[in-house]
Amino acid sequence: MKLLVLGATGQTGQFLVRQALQQSHVVTAVVRTPSKLTIHHDNLKVVEANIFSADSLMEHFNEQDVVMSCLGFPISILSRITGYTESMKAIVASMRLAKVNRIIAMTSWYTQTESAQKASWMVRWLLIPMIRSILNNMYEMENYLNEECEDLDWTTVRPPELKTAPETDKEILTYDGYFVPDQDGIPITNSVTRGDVARFMLSQLNVDLWVKKSVAMVTK
Repeated sequence: MKLLVLGATGQTGQFLVRQALQQSHVVTAVVRTPSKLTIHHDNLKVVEANIFSADSLMEHFNEQDVVMSCLGFPISILSRITGYTESMKAIVASMRLAKVNRIIAMTSWYTQTESAQKASWMVRWLLIPMIRSILNNMYEMENYLNEECEDLDWTTVRPPELKTAPETDKEILTYDGYFVPDQDGIPITNSVTRGDVARFMLSQLNVDLWVKKSVAMVTK
C-alpha cells in the first residue's frame, strides 16, 4: 500500500515508518524538518509540509491509500492545546480534496475526563492532571472525526503510557472504550511499547473491525 505518515520524526512515528517499510509498503513521510528523519529506504519519500495547512499538505496526499498519524504536541501550561484538532481539520480537508478515504490516528487512553476513575492513584492524581490539556484536545479530535467525518473511514488508536521500545510478539488486547479493563473493570496495565502501537496501527490496514471507531489497545 501507499502510506502517508504524519509525525514520522516522533518516537512512535519512526517505529511505524520502519515497520511499514519492512512490510513492503511505500511510505511518504510528511515532516517539518526532513533532516530529523534518518531512515533511508528506496520505498521511503520524505517531504516537508505544514501540518496545519491543507494547501501545504494536499499535494502530498494525491494517490495515497491510507493516512497514518502519530502526531504529538507538547504540554503547555500557559495556553490551551489545539494542535490535534487544528492539524486533523487540515488533514481531513486534504484527504477530501485528494480523495483519500482511510485514516488511522493515535490518541491515548483516558481522553474522556471521567474514564480514569478506576486507574491507579498515581495515574489519577499525578499523571492525568499533568497531561489533561493534551487529553482534552485528543478527545475533541476524536469527536470531530466521529461527528463531522462520516464520509471517511477513520480509526483512532488509544494506547496507554508509551515506552520507547521495539515491537514484541505479545498478544494485543483491544477494547471499545477509553482503556482496556481486566475482569474487574480495572485498567489491565499502565504501558505499552511504541513498537507495539505501530504494529497494531499497521494491522488495521486490512481489517474493518475498528473503522469509524476509537479503540483502546495494549499488550499482555
